[in-house]
Amino acid sequence: MRLRTLTALIVFLGAAAASPATPGKWRIATDWGEGWPTGWREANASTKETVGEWTIASGTLELPTGTWKLRDAYRPTGHAGVTEIRRQWHWTGDETLDRVTLSFIVNLPELRDARPFLPGISYYDNPAGRRIDATRISVIKANAPPPPTIGARDGSTAANGSDRSRGFYEEHRYPLPFAAIEAVHQDTRYTFALHSVPSPARHGNRDDQWWSLGVEFTAQGAEIAAYSGPVASNGRHAIIKGHQHAWHAYDEAWITVPPDTIIEKTFHVQTAPTPHRGHGFRAPLWTSLALTQPYNPEGFPALREVIALKLADTENRWREGPGFAGIKSFPSDHRAARNWIDLAWAGQSEAYAYPYLQLGDRFDVVKPIDRIQRGYDFIATSSFTERGFSIRYDFAAGEWLDDRRNPLSQSQAMNNLLDALRLAEKRDDLNTSQWEVFLRRASDLHAERVLHRDWHPVSTNEGFLIAPLAKASAQLGNPRYLQAAIKAAEHYMARHLSMDEPYWGGTLDARCEDKEGAWAALQGFLTLFDLTQDDRYLGAAQHAADVIISYVYVWDVPLPAGRLTDHGFKTRGWTSVSVQNMHLDVYGVLCAPALWRLGDITGNQDYHRLARLMIVACGQLLDPRGSQGEQIQQTNYAQHYDYEDLAGVRGDYVESWNVYWISAHFLVAAAQLDEMGVAWMEW
Repeated sequence: MRLRTLTALIVFLGAAAASPATPGKWRIATDWGEGWPTGWREANASTKETVGEWTIASGTLELPTGTWKLRDAYRPTGHAGVTEIRRQWHWTGDETLDRVTLSFIVNLPELRDARPFLPGISYYDNPAGRRIDATRISVIKANAPPPPTIGARDGSTAANGSDRSRGFYEEHRYPLPFAAIEAVHQDTRYTFALHSVPSPARHGNRDDQWWSLGVEFTAQGAEIAAYSGPVASNGRHAIIKGHQHAWHAYDEAWITVPPDTIIEKTFHVQTAPTPHRGHGFRAPLWTSLALTQPYNPEGFPALREVIALKLADTENRWREGPGFAGIKSFPSDHRAARNWIDLAWAGQSEAYAYPYLQLGDRFDVVKPIDRIQRGYDFIATSSFTERGFSIRYDFAAGEWLDDRRNPLSQSQAMNNLLDALRLAEKRDDLNTSQWEVFLRRASDLHAERVLHRDWHPVSTNEGFLIAPLAKASAQLGNPRYLQAAIKAAEHYMARHLSMDEPYWGGTLDARCEDKEGAWAALQGFLTLFDLTQDDRYLGAAQHAADVIISYVYVWDVPLPAGRLTDHGFKTRGWTSVSVQNMHLDVYGVLCAPALWRLGDITGNQDYHRLARLMIVACGQLLDPRGSQGEQIQQTNYAQHYDYEDLAGVRGDYVESWNVYWISAHFLVAAAQLDEMGVAWMEW
């Protein structure tokens, strides 16, 4: 099949079989069985007309109880390879139809090396999350189920007993509402995408039923499709990921259509050449941003007020006693005592000093220099072993804990300490000698570990070493640190740029692809570019940045009655956590200054616009003390929630997990923007 025919199949509304392209081909299911639509009926267009820039294809589908009138209106857009399609279904029968499923299907035959990309859900079918042994990551329970997977792409029998492997998920689970397949057709690599305007399914059988979006692999090729409700994943029909450690039933997702009902839905289909393996997601990603235009920063809390509250939260968490001083990672009223000073993930107790030094003069910070000196002198007492320094001090027990020495947290702590050291050395009211000794010892240890021939990290988590080792090479004058940073960067570029192994494992509880792994890479690659001006690192940084952006919500999800609706909450700019933990968090705030920096380097103002949105949008939901939870439930998923079914989950908010990193990331991001000369105080 020639490429123009394959493209025509997409342009002409997704024929359901590999046949010559015709404008308008519809499929409607009339029954339901074993968790999936059955009784499919098909119809082809009988008329076609041109009205201005639109082509309108019309047809009918006759049923025993009446007639469906069907219409597709489609036109080219201003984006290369993108066609807009508005589909209308009109039931004209005299009786109500039950157990109906509507569809929009893009058929893609004759593909090789076909891999799916579903933002926030499936990163080339989540190969890392599928294969990793959970027992190697201590926080994850050994019985945790795998993240979303679609499976066989060679026509073999799927786990559900059919010759089809399906992955379909509710549209509100998509940060960017598109599904894509990167594949080779006739020795050329392309990406094919279906963009949807997300919406609830009208007359849904389930409460709060939405359209679903996803991909399906068959013996003949692949399909990208949208349905009016049915879901599938991991070889099973009618299930959704409702919890970190559980899947939940989601059956009978049909619609019931009364007489004279009109249902409409808008799609865009896209074909894009993809010169490099693992880069196919990038074209539909930027098309989605162009279609949704999410950038409006108005209507959110003023960032200056948010930063003032985050500084107040920092002051409220300050603790000191015999032999210790620092930021408590959890507030005093937390349900568990947790009397900890936690460095980096997830406490970020060391992160306060850098923003204190950069921003403190403009806010009423209590004794900032005194607290920096005492807090950092105390951090420098953290005990070392061959595995590095401890990242948790239990001030109730009066000791640094020996079991808390993971390299991810050490790397993040080193990065924050180095940023503070850089500013502190310009002052004459701080003594940094103990900090420098501590950082040299940590940098020596980790540089030598990375440079050892046996160094091979499990996940992208040690990508967090790249930035601090590169900074340490400049600030502490040791070129061996830069050698280690470059080795780590080259290692991760080789592993991740093809997306055979997507960025993953960037959080301690991750057993899957996540945005934090991509953030480790972006931060490291961009730091190396700034030091070396090597364009290879800039290209790698942009690739990692686009993965992060794929977790950013670019649309405001309509929410049912609940606490989020009570607050008028908007999802735009918030980030989904990972393919396993599908709630929202504010982590994208920390990534935003790097996106701004990419905008400076590349001249792409959309990086600037998105970075601003990501920071100001996350200023929602602050309590009067400046504290803020991280688990915002925009979809049918809750991590800390005691429930047997999904009722009441979507639209709720768990704020008890109000760990300090949520405040720290705002402060660090504001300080970074400030150093770049960005007028963030006016936002």
